[in-house]
Amino acid sequence: MIVEDPQRTSEIERKTKEVSIVAKIDLDGKGISKINTGIDFLDHIIISFSKHSKIDIQLNAKSEDGIKHHLIEDIGIVLGQAVDKALGKREKINRFGNATIPMDEAVSSVSIDLIKRQYSHLDLKLDREKIEDISQEDIIHFFQSFIGNLECCMHITVHYGANDHHKIESAIKATAVALRSAIKIDPDSGGGELPTTKGLM
Repeated sequence: MIVEDPQRTSEIERKTKEVSIVAKIDLDGKGISKINTGIDFLDHIIISFSKHSKIDIQLNAKSEDGIKHHLIEDIGIVLGQAVDKALGKREKINRFGNATIPMDEAVSSVSIDLIKRQYSHLDLKLDREKIEDISQEDIIHFFQSFIGNLECCMHITVHYGANDHHKIESAIKATAVALRSAIKIDPDSGGGELPTTKGLM
């Protein structure tokens, strides 16, 4: 009897006095996205993440209090929770992923371990206080919120670059490609096997 792997999908809804967010994802998608955050550069970042991770993402977000920081933070929270939920027990995955991606003059590297032991190292080397329509601190907080709610270990390093937009693009693309590798099902794994010697992710 052939037992098919369950679909690795999830839906997360977050509604507070500050935001209303609904996200649906499919880890085994084709990188198709429909994103509406009301923040153009954030839309661009998430669309790029979806495209290069091959994770299908539908996300609608609305600010209820008009404070951009709350919206950006909570979108990072929801995306992290959605990927975490879709991963289930994290059985049979590669677990590790790494990528180095250029964007014109900028180059970034990302290393990921999907063990449920949260740690983040961010070195984005941003110079300007505002990049497009997002403050530097909100961009950093978006990454931190995503990583913390995904519950993983992730190191993101921009090696160099002259343009802050390009630094962020190379960083999000490297994150996507590294995550794409980490979430992939290992064809050599046994039935229900966890990729850890501890027996618990």
